[in-house]
Amino acid sequence: MLPSRYSAPAAATTAEGWTLSRLTPPSRLHGANGLTTGPDGRIWVAQVPASQVSAINPDTGEIEVISAMGGDIVAPDDLVFDDHGNLYLTEITLGRVAMRSPDGTTKVLRGDIPVANPITWHQGRLFAGECRIGARILELDPAGGDPRVILDGVPMANAFQIGPDGKLYVPVMGANEIWRVDVETGAHEVVAGGLGVPDSVKFDAKGRIVSTQVASGEVLRIDLQSGTREVLANLGPGLDNVTFVGDRLFVSSINGSITEILEPGKVRPLVQRGLQWPLGLAVADDGQVFICDGVFGYALDTGAEGVEALRLAGMAFWPGSPGYLRGATPGGASGEWLVTTGLGMIARYRPGEGASDFLASGYDQLMGIAVSGGGAIAFAEYGTGRVHLIDGAEPRCLAEGLDLPMGLGFMGDSVIVAEAGAGRVTAIDPSGGKNTLAENLGRPEGLCLRDGKVVVVDTLGKRVVQIDPASGSVTALATNLPVGAPPGVIPRFLGPIGDMAGPMINFADITCAPDGALLIAGDAEGSVLSLRALQG
Repeated sequence: MLPSRYSAPAAATTAEGWTLSRLTPPSRLHGANGLTTGPDGRIWVAQVPASQVSAINPDTGEIEVISAMGGDIVAPDDLVFDDHGNLYLTEITLGRVAMRSPDGTTKVLRGDIPVANPITWHQGRLFAGECRIGARILELDPAGGDPRVILDGVPMANAFQIGPDGKLYVPVMGANEIWRVDVETGAHEVVAGGLGVPDSVKFDAKGRIVSTQVASGEVLRIDLQSGTREVLANLGPGLDNVTFVGDRLFVSSINGSITEILEPGKVRPLVQRGLQWPLGLAVADDGQVFICDGVFGYALDTGAEGVEALRLAGMAFWPGSPGYLRGATPGGASGEWLVTTGLGMIARYRPGEGASDFLASGYDQLMGIAVSGGGAIAFAEYGTGRVHLIDGAEPRCLAEGLDLPMGLGFMGDSVIVAEAGAGRVTAIDPSGGKNTLAENLGRPEGLCLRDGKVVVVDTLGKRVVQIDPASGSVTALATNLPVGAPPGVIPRFLGPIGDMAGPMINFADITCAPDGALLIAGDAEGSVLSLRALQG
């Protein structure tokens, strides 16, 4: 039996005979990407998955949301202040650079910078770049004029900064190097290589580079004069950026953590890590739980407390990873999971071995995946409104004309699918015929089968409902759940990030554990919930 370690969300209610709890604590930040220190002395954080900007007190960890989901700023990845308190941001999924004035008004400076990522300000000049193969490094006109290309053909530039010598120091992820670039001529040279995939470069007060390594999880200090390298900390894979508050050093991670490095080997968590979303959930017959969280895949360690219960099983930058993880179901063998990815692929993923076998590719925004008792694999293609089946040598389309299909499962030979766009649940027979089981459900996303009933997460209604296929009756099992966008907020579409991930669409999944507990992706708060029927 999975332990119920944390109390249920305060507003949530359950039907008689059911109880709700959390298996993981809620996240304080839904991802933490770019960092900069504001004029107010706080740490300003760009948050791609939450599509917001927050400011954090470096002493207390108190968080204030500056630009919330649904606002003018969309999927911010990096940010920097100018000398007048204007905040410049890259919006990675829209390919934009925006400016937020001190009075809170926002305007778009450029909208033609694919995979816009790094940005920095130096002596009245604004520089930005792209995190893609063949990227450009640009000098931008703060007034919105045409940019000047400093260098192109860069294999994935990330968070950069001008050094004491006036040159631009660029972490080049695709080359696993740090480059020094002359911003006037574009001439460049490698100053460090053989790293752990660097994704940020900042300078300390002594002119030394401090660089995060997204794959290895190391924070490195590099003395360019002597060539020495020192590991200040190993905080785990997924590190993103660095900022200094005076002489104090803070590091962000994609997992939402902010950590202060006090001295080499000694750290202070300012904001604990957590889940960015989560998305797909899967439970194997032996009780193993797998959590899809975009860049990360986690196993749930039932013997651990707090965020330590989230054991990193794999990530997009590790060898053998299938990439950005969205949907999952047990793959049959122990430790194997069938997954859908952000780049439209189906894979058998064995994170313990660091290996993936790809079964299909080329699909548009894949969501849920399920396996029948006979081994057939069904998966939902959200972008085209189709459900596909792998029951032979090649995948085939089972049904089309569906309205944003997301979660699905097998009931005998039929595939049951949640159509998020239509607010209905549909049964698809082996010949592709469709029959509506329930409608007027808001936005049904995750779906699973339990004791012959269909259970669905309705993110618009903030509830989990149970559908009786025989009668069509719909019963709410839990309401006021932390799923979907906040009430009244229409989230902006988060498009693809170059070749790294397709559109980042939330998918509040649900799955049934062997003991009958329902596990729910609480994507509004970054938790995994457990909904359980009381015994007796």
